[in-house]
This record gives sequence, C-alpha cells and structure tokens, in this order.
Amino acid sequence: MSTNVASAFDVQRIRRDFPILTQRIHGKPLVYLDNAATTQKPQAVIDAMVRSYAEDNANIHRGVHLLSERATQAYEEARVKIQKFLNAPNAREIIFVRGTTEGINLVAQTYGRVNVGRGDQVLITHMEHHSNIVPWQMICEEKGAELKVLPITDEGELRMDLLDGLLTDRTKIVAVAHVSNSLGTINPIKVIVEKAHQRGIPVLVDGAQAVAHMPVDVQALGCDFYAMSGHKLFGPTGIGVLYGRLTLLEAMPPYQGGGDMISAVTFKKTTYNAVPNKFEAGTPNIAGSVGLGAAIDYLKALDFTAVSAHERELLAYGTRVLGAVPGVRIVGTASHKASVLSFVMDDVHPHDIGTILDQEGVAIRTGHHCTQPLMERLCVPATARASLALYNTKEEIDALVGALAKVREIFA
Repeated sequence: MSTNVASAFDVQRIRRDFPILTQRIHGKPLVYLDNAATTQKPQAVIDAMVRSYAEDNANIHRGVHLLSERATQAYEEARVKIQKFLNAPNAREIIFVRGTTEGINLVAQTYGRVNVGRGDQVLITHMEHHSNIVPWQMICEEKGAELKVLPITDEGELRMDLLDGLLTDRTKIVAVAHVSNSLGTINPIKVIVEKAHQRGIPVLVDGAQAVAHMPVDVQALGCDFYAMSGHKLFGPTGIGVLYGRLTLLEAMPPYQGGGDMISAVTFKKTTYNAVPNKFEAGTPNIAGSVGLGAAIDYLKALDFTAVSAHERELLAYGTRVLGAVPGVRIVGTASHKASVLSFVMDDVHPHDIGTILDQEGVAIRTGHHCTQPLMERLCVPATARASLALYNTKEEIDALVGALAKVREIFA
C-alpha cells in the first residue's frame, strides 16, 4: 500500500514549489541531498517573509499603531500554528527561540541550573548532536554533576536493555534525539519517556531531524520538552521552537533579561512576565516566525501519508543502490530509520568525495556532522551523508551513484 501511495505522490509538482531546485551547479542540474543540514524553502515561505517586511514591518506587543498590531497578530498566529502542529495542549507552551540549539541551552541553563546539583546525573545517548551534549556538559561541570551516556549498537540503535540501569534517583533529566542526524535512526521516544517518568525524571527531545519526516505529537510522546528548528522544516533560519510542559516552564527562571520578558522593573527588583514572554527577551525574529508559520501551512496542505511513503521508498531505493556501489559501506543500519544515508568509500576521505560530487552538481554533507563521539564509537573519522526530503527523486539518487563512479575513477 505504501508503494501505491508513493506512486500517487506528485514529486514534480512539489519541486516546482522550490525555486532553488531549478538552478545548475558547475553546469550540472542541482541535486540537493543535504537536507539534514538545512532544507530548501518553498515560494510560499519566501513570499510570506517578503510580505512581512514589505507590508507589516513593526515591533510587536508594545505598539498601539496598526502596523504593530498586524505584526503582533502574525507573530502570535504563528505560535498557535506551531502549537497545533506539535499538538501541544496550550499555545503558551510554545517558546520562540533561534533554533534547536538555543532551545536545548534554554532548558539546560534554566531547568538544569535549578535542578541539577553536585553528585546528580544527566543522561544522554551516544548518538547525540553536539548541541545536546555540550550544554549538559557545561551544567555538569558547573554543578559537579555527572554526564551519563546510553550506548548504541554497531548498527546505530540505542541499547535499550541498558536504560533501566542508567536511570537512578540521581538522574535529573534525560536528553535524547528523536532522529539521529548522522545515522537516521528513529529512537523509541515514547518508551524512553515512560521509563523515565516511572522515576519522576523529565525528558527533553531534540526533534530537529524528526519534524520534517513524521507527524510529531508531544502529548502522545509524553515528553516534557521538545526542541525544533525552522530551517529543517522548510522554514527560515534563525527561528525555532521549544515546547515545554507549562508547569515546568512556570517554575523555571528566565533565560535572558531584557524587554518584553518583564512585568515591572525597579532598581531594587524586577518581576517577570508570564510564560511564554518570560523566555522571549528582546525583539524576536518576527519575519522568521511568520515564515515558519507559512512552512507549516505548506506542509499541512500536503498529504503527509503520501510524503512519508515517498520518503520511505526513496530511502529503501537509496539503501539498495548505494550499497551496491563497489567500496561503499553504509554507516547506520538501524531497522527504523528516517531519510539519512551516511557512508564511507574505500580509503577515500569523505571531504574528497564531497568535493568531487559538488563538481557533478550533487550537494551532500561530509565530516563528523557535529557528532564526534558517535564517529569515535563507530571507528570512522567522518562520513559522507546524503539526506533526503520530500522533493527528492530516485533520479537524483541515481545521479549520486553516477557521481560516485567519478570518485572511483579518480582514486582508482
């Protein structure tokens, strides 16, 4: 049934919505396979941001003139769109941030700073992005706490059999990726949350790589925090979202001080605004929030079942044909994956692979992908990573495979 749904998915119509995909690179048609780093933007998002600047540009919340009222309305409407997109219970639980990185740092520097003490533990996994490692290291170093790590298998799956033993009375928070940016592994978030909650431990989920590939329901997952980036969701850069359980957000101190996060200020004492304003100091990325709202509108107009089926078919096809290329070894073979194909090729350095592919018009990512501990665990210095999105095609995967033949030719 999935194949039939995918066959009905009109990828060529989708591609026409993304103007950047029509260009040529080094004289070759652009094959954009770097979606885990950032996704391209549909014309609808670009138009929404242009309108925001051309027609409604003003600061929000404090102005009484019409432009400010329109800008404020657009900003808060975007918050509600995101609330519904994530199925959060309350729009006040949606906090605008610069991206997943800032969302995680916000939780680490507020919830973590208050609740993690000497001798306590923070639990992460071996496949985390640096953005979900370093903030917790900083808190642990400051507080005299310990960073614990849930191991993975050689295939790139979490060692769930070890989870219970790592959850103790000293564990103050669990922070885990929904989808690995380096391997594509989809982690069993709901199970992790249930096990952590049995001990009263909150869970933060790094959703940067998940939101573009699957429906996300924070109530169904049961997580306490969920961080995401707009630019991974066909929206603009510099805008993201932190979902937080309202009772936790209300108990957390502010992250930054400044305008809009205050209720009253004197030289003796400042009282803080209510959530979410308490965590949104200063002038925000107003046009970015509008663009993110437009990206969500764009996605909601699509048949997400068909989108998911199309991506699964691409992943299966890419796994098959890439795995057949002489000298290529796919890194990350979990049974439950999103659209990421990381690989190494004989003794060719991934950076050389990426440079040659670029000359063929094929854009991929090479390096450690901000997951150096993961690379060390898998005994590879780096990988080449092709990451897929709803506008990619089998023909583009064929172009990747054809370009790899050039790599073999040069390094033969």
